[in-house]
Amino acid sequence: MPRLIIRNLLKRFDGPPAVDDVSISIPDGAFLALLGPSGCGKTTLLRMIAGLEQPDSGQILFDDETVAGPDAFVPPEKRRLGMVFQSYALWPNMTVKGNIEFGLKIAGLTTQQRLARIAEVLDVVGLKGLEARRPHELSGGQRQRVALARSLAMRPRLILLDEPLANLDAHLREAMLTEFRRIHSLTGATFVFVTHDQDEAMAVATHVAVMNRGRLEQIGAPEDLYTRPATEMVARFIGRGRTLPVDVLASDAGNLTIRLGETLLHMPGDAPVGAGWLCFHASDIATVSHGGHLKAELVNQIFQNGAWMSQFTPLGIDADTISLPLRERLSRGNPVEIVFSGGWVIARAAANAAPARHKQPVPEPA
Repeated sequence: MPRLIIRNLLKRFDGPPAVDDVSISIPDGAFLALLGPSGCGKTTLLRMIAGLEQPDSGQILFDDETVAGPDAFVPPEKRRLGMVFQSYALWPNMTVKGNIEFGLKIAGLTTQQRLARIAEVLDVVGLKGLEARRPHELSGGQRQRVALARSLAMRPRLILLDEPLANLDAHLREAMLTEFRRIHSLTGATFVFVTHDQDEAMAVATHVAVMNRGRLEQIGAPEDLYTRPATEMVARFIGRGRTLPVDVLASDAGNLTIRLGETLLHMPGDAPVGAGWLCFHASDIATVSHGGHLKAELVNQIFQNGAWMSQFTPLGIDADTISLPLRERLSRGNPVEIVFSGGWVIARAAANAAPARHKQPVPEPA
């Protein structure tokens, strides 16, 4: 399986670029999730990897082979890719076996080779014994597995998945995520998975690339994006995090002294002296009756998942509301104090764009 390298990719339709100067590099056998809100450019990027769209500038390489660039463009059928669509795109008049076998016939495999491949991939995706069924006789999850088996049978260099779980209910989505993890581990294939659902991305991916308005905000392991966001957008998007404005007073090898309202705190982070954001999640904060780091006022409570999801307005600073699950119900307008046990600090300038220092370096091809 190849190393996927994307360099300074640009694609424009009408108006602002759909993909704007994006650079990504992932190793062989990685599971990359392209994550972001609707319209962020993730599907356009996937289509350029597949060869269904041609970039205006930049390069896409599989190992040392340029498949798209200023002087080269390899068409989709010659890239040896497998693609799984959210609509499954199965032939309704063909059996499971027929859907998988169709591409193998075109590829020129003998009958014996085709039957061996079909048996192999049906075993991998857990559909052994269903070869004679037609798509309308299968559940949504089974149809998705057939689409994946059809791609795997061609032994592609990359497997591309475009919102493959969008048409499944919550229970089937969870089951298919487990299957994707198992199949990825079993095959060692390189997967690129487009989703707007961060829970899906964090559950299966080895690498997550967060996109926003056509640009790459940050790429990294799921836990890195959660605990060390590079931009305000990532901090608020991943894990439903929150940010508060702070002043960075001192920075010493990643150990920062910050001022939050009238309180001085010591926090880890990646920010120079100046204006910053304190990025945190609900697990990083708690309420106390006195002696907290920040005063706040309760504005709303909703009972959810066994706790009172409580919204507080911070007092003394200009900031959005803070959500925190509490065991007890409080009266509206009740003043509380919030204490911080964790968090990560970034520069305020990182709010609208990912600075170059947060981009993953892209190696030269071998």
